[in-house]
Amino acid sequence: MNRTRLLTIMAVFVAIGTLGAQLIWFPAGVARAYPVQHAVNVMAAVTLGPWPAVGIAFMIGLLRNMLGLGTLLAFPGGMVGAFVAGYLYKKSNKIALAAGGEAIGSGVIGALFAVPFSHILMGSAVGAFAFMPSFLVSSITGAFIGWFVISRVKHTSLIRV
Repeated sequence: MNRTRLLTIMAVFVAIGTLGAQLIWFPAGVARAYPVQHAVNVMAAVTLGPWPAVGIAFMIGLLRNMLGLGTLLAFPGGMVGAFVAGYLYKKSNKIALAAGGEAIGSGVIGALFAVPFSHILMGSAVGAFAFMPSFLVSSITGAFIGWFVISRVKHTSLIRV
């Protein structure tokens, strides 16, 4: 894939993730759940690979924070989940493993990363178990949506999965 096409697809994913965060969210424990972010992570991980997916997750988190649509917790959850999803898909070529990687990466590992992140940057001293339920609800919901969309789209000639 040439660089222009890659950057264009990445920009579309960033736009979907940023706008989707404004439209679809729900309260989940100590955080808000943004399932579109996780759906985009799965779709980007499968179509583009782990590193572009991490870049997309970073840009979505940055834009959401700049627009006042999210918190700094968008970074550890989104980026870790995108990487794990992309890595597992790259190794297995299975969309279900990418979705599971997103759920585990964001819901568990991302929640663990959020603890020192929130302590240092946000002044909050809550533990991982405060973040984990919220992160899991959001990431499992979004991973399922991403898995569903990408498994439907792979039957078309729109993308090469």
